[in-house]
Amino acid sequence: MATTCSSLLVLPNLRLNCNQRPNFKVRAQISGENKKATSVEPVNGSVFVSNFQSPKGSDVLANEVNGKVKSGRKDEIELLWDDGYGSKSVKDYFAAAREILKKPDGGPPRWFSPVDCGQPIKDAPTLLFLPGLDGTGMGLVPHHKALGKAFHVWCLHIPVNDRTPFEGLVKVVEDVLKQEQATRPNKPIYLVGDSFGGCLALAVAARNRSLDLVLILVNPATSFERSPLQPFLPILEMVPEELHFTVPYALSFIMGDPIKMATMGIDNQLPAGIKMEKLRHKLTNSMLPLLSELGGIVPRETLLWKLKLLRVGAAYANSRIHAVQAEVLVLASGKDRMLPSQEESKRLYRVLKNCTVRCFKENGHTLLLEDSISLLTIIKGTCKYRRSWRYDFASDFLPPSKGELDYALQELLGFLRNAVSSVFLSTMEDGTIVKGLAGVPDEGPVLLVGYHMLMGLELGPMSEAFIKEKNILFRGMAHPILYSENDSEKDFGYMDWIKVFGAYPVTATNLFKLLSAKSHVLLYPGGAREALHNRGEQYKLIWPDQQEFVRMAARFGATIVPFGTVGEDDIAELVLDYNDLMKIPILNDYISDITRDTKRFKLREESSGEVANQQLYLPGLLPKIPGRFYYLFGKPIHTKGRPELVKDKVEANRVYLEAKAEVEKSIAYLLKKREEDPYRSVVDRLSYSLTHLPENDVPSFEP
Repeated sequence: MATTCSSLLVLPNLRLNCNQRPNFKVRAQISGENKKATSVEPVNGSVFVSNFQSPKGSDVLANEVNGKVKSGRKDEIELLWDDGYGSKSVKDYFAAAREILKKPDGGPPRWFSPVDCGQPIKDAPTLLFLPGLDGTGMGLVPHHKALGKAFHVWCLHIPVNDRTPFEGLVKVVEDVLKQEQATRPNKPIYLVGDSFGGCLALAVAARNRSLDLVLILVNPATSFERSPLQPFLPILEMVPEELHFTVPYALSFIMGDPIKMATMGIDNQLPAGIKMEKLRHKLTNSMLPLLSELGGIVPRETLLWKLKLLRVGAAYANSRIHAVQAEVLVLASGKDRMLPSQEESKRLYRVLKNCTVRCFKENGHTLLLEDSISLLTIIKGTCKYRRSWRYDFASDFLPPSKGELDYALQELLGFLRNAVSSVFLSTMEDGTIVKGLAGVPDEGPVLLVGYHMLMGLELGPMSEAFIKEKNILFRGMAHPILYSENDSEKDFGYMDWIKVFGAYPVTATNLFKLLSAKSHVLLYPGGAREALHNRGEQYKLIWPDQQEFVRMAARFGATIVPFGTVGEDDIAELVLDYNDLMKIPILNDYISDITRDTKRFKLREESSGEVANQQLYLPGLLPKIPGRFYYLFGKPIHTKGRPELVKDKVEANRVYLEAKAEVEKSIAYLLKKREEDPYRSVVDRLSYSLTHLPENDVPSFEP
């Protein structure tokens, strides 16, 4: 029997009034020996279906407004764009699934593109979503808007009554891959496989090793044989039809975390009492009534078929997993009651050649429908988003959204930013020191060079200030070890978030690319040695003798802005430095192993002295009652129109020493002036905040 598969594609169409019901018919082309055209209803009632064509054609798709054709695609994403994450929840998933299953047509599997995805940026790669057991293809509902900015998103829909075998589904995906590869041979193709879809993605990758594929496996069902559900499967087959309505209720609590599902869309900034009331209301009035609809999404016969398909798919994928050459990102939930996902992520990390793992310990099996983090944020934070054969830290970077900024400020930096209540000063061209960042040029390229506070504590407040006051995201350097992936149990945490906010590995090539793109770039000449300084070295610049950055800045006519920061001694005391820790046997061995591991990055091999010592360790800190952070950006140093700086080392060294002296001068100024700050103590700042409106910034000394 010939394998039957669909070559349908749904193209984004005009958005209609919410009260109007579109009345589209579609033309579907079925591939296989018995090709025929058939009419089916529109998927989700709001998109148009046509013969499959490469997303290349979507770059020029346009909406008709007032009789004029207007393109919906933008070349790049703007800073603090609206990613829509949190605006859709599991309730919207059920609504979309209900719509797509309203009139089962008995047709074969097909592809559709949600209208919510809109038009992506220029040169966006293609993302194919392979669903789990539900087969609706609606599992990305909360992520549509965000993913639609960065990808051409197509979702696989497997109708309820479809009985295409596993190898037939593999062929469905392969047909699309071949067409996409033929049309856009230099673009990666993303396969997001959710549970059962993870088996499908791995099977396709094993059979198509020459394609540039990026697999994102969300709790992949390759561990199905070790599922805690195995003893119940024979019982499930014996449940009579009239009692099948009880199965969805049982499965819902096994597959996902109802509380995490209900939490999605509730504002984290709300008071705890209001949040709990909203959560209670959603659980009782939305979540529980929706569970009865699972029986319609996965009827009894379909569920039994899907479980058999799942067993076959897991065995098929596991038998070929060693052949997978694709880049793989595994997302594993810690509270998955359906599959041993965290244990499976460790196995996949060992077996697959190019595998990265991120764990979400508080989530259940239906990770993509639960309150966690946007899928696009995860892709960005793990450096998996690329538009060509390799990731480029300059051209492939996507600026953070407003939702990402809000999450970072509340969940990651909330305590620090409130405790240190940062004060920012800058120097104008005439030497006048003013409050705020007016002295920092708005137009790039700009190279910010300054003092690296202990453990880089100054970075978060500084990044927030540039974003909010100047609408500028500077690109900060980071040690390359932060980009190494050698942990199969790593959570999506702070190190990933700094990548979301523009951190890049400190290399000459990356600095070259960013300055050529006229970016604002942050560089610490003192590097890790300065950020992890010893006792008695606070506010001491540990810079190399070479003019590492001056000639690079001059090549692009960049403006160098030296800056100083103080305040680390106001929030913590360094009690155990590198020399102290090396005297402790166990810690000595641990730090030596890390240092030996970092030497492969070959940082500053040309340097000598203290700055060449790039040992990485966690110092012993004793917290204090928090003081304040103070920043002073010195007078800008212009290199535009000074080509002699590129070749004349003597002149470049003079500028280098000028920048270094300006940083030292800024630090000395801040150390002196902070003594005049009436609100240097957190107690005084708290008292001020209690007697003034929340939007009033706590004042400081006059510059």
